[in-house]
Amino acid sequence: MLLKDFNKIHFIGIGGISMSSLAEILFNKGKEISGSDGVRSAVTDSLEEKGISVTIGQKAENITDDIDLVVYTAAVNEDNPELMAARDSKASVIDRAELVGMLMLEYKRPISVAGTHGKTTTSSLVTEILLSANTEPTVSIGGMLPSIGGNYRIGKEDYFVLETCEYCDSFLKFNPHSAIILNVDKDHIDYFKNLDNIYKSFNKFAKRIPEDGFLIINNDIPRLNEVINGISCNFETYGGDKSADWYATDISYNSMGHGSYTVNYKGEEIARVMLSIPGEHNVYNSLSAFALCYKYGVPVDAIVKGIENYHGTDRRFQYKGSFNGVKVIDDYAHHPTEIAATINSARSNDIGRLCIVFQPHTYTRTYELLDEFADVLSKADQVVLVDIYASREKDTGLVSSKDLAEKIVEHGGKVEYCGTFENAENYVINNCNPQDMLITMGAGDIVKLGENLVKEK
Repeated sequence: MLLKDFNKIHFIGIGGISMSSLAEILFNKGKEISGSDGVRSAVTDSLEEKGISVTIGQKAENITDDIDLVVYTAAVNEDNPELMAARDSKASVIDRAELVGMLMLEYKRPISVAGTHGKTTTSSLVTEILLSANTEPTVSIGGMLPSIGGNYRIGKEDYFVLETCEYCDSFLKFNPHSAIILNVDKDHIDYFKNLDNIYKSFNKFAKRIPEDGFLIINNDIPRLNEVINGISCNFETYGGDKSADWYATDISYNSMGHGSYTVNYKGEEIARVMLSIPGEHNVYNSLSAFALCYKYGVPVDAIVKGIENYHGTDRRFQYKGSFNGVKVIDDYAHHPTEIAATINSARSNDIGRLCIVFQPHTYTRTYELLDEFADVLSKADQVVLVDIYASREKDTGLVSSKDLAEKIVEHGGKVEYCGTFENAENYVINNCNPQDMLITMGAGDIVKLGENLVKEK
């Protein structure tokens, strides 16, 4: 199927951050767009203001005879009346990932940024570089990027930058010309079951890159050969030493933890880069973005400028304000590897104690990585736990935040289980001191707690 085969496209769950951006991109391409969502929001209001028809409430009668393509997300259950009506209609019915795959074929250079961690930051860095080079990219990422005024940008038909998620093997429906693979780690175990399956999936993804395309991949991935085995495209590695094609030398950090480094390519010094975001992990995220854009012929000065221009995405070590002299940071980290990187970034700042209010994300992830979470969180001076954000899962009693609290104690950490946001807020007000840094952390709605603290100061 190709996009040109469809005129009226209907989105079930159009108010979601990804679905809304896709709807607007297709609307801009001249397609007639409609959609539904469970609740009215600023997103649905914005879509309607632009001329897109949005119905609040998902019901069978939303599927009219003139619709020839219906798109849904993994969050829509099979017994959803609107989806059931779509399957009984003459319209083609596909999931979001299939639509993205079709959309990528509309562009000369569709770019996928994949990996367990760092996708939003790296796809944002690629975007900033392409913007600095005046290439007018189309963009769809998983966070709010100030320079494009949101999570998407409608550009020209050349570059399409896409943050690429592996969950449910959705990226196996994509059609990238090039890709970055940042890392491969144990995650989404509710779907993949084990790390072996995750590696197999990333290998299948890499095989989707055509012969005339290319892959930029982290040389430090433990089982690198399993990812690149049998791929047809050219590939280059990046990493922390000279065994990689691309590597960083002379790394230093300023008082804010922002890194500077020299970019080396196959033994040749290419440029000096200065970051406007903290953390060692972002040295390597930016290095991968540098490598990919360099391969596309983007001028070095534009690459350097684009990296320097990137000051972060919402919920990525984002400063929210302060209360009682306590600096409040919000971060999306919800995996032990990400938490470790965030803690390292925090320690590079001149602060008193490091306090983390953590909201675990999904029962299966918390259960499978319980010891890893406990170990890394014990490195903070104080951890405050609220209840697990279930997301797509149901509470079967598998694990709880109380279990995580007990494990953190076993690992020598200091922890307080609070359960609710209200209790956590009261605890940090009474126990955090001036000069402390408080990080609200997790992929759920924990950001609200920090925002409330700052608002009530």
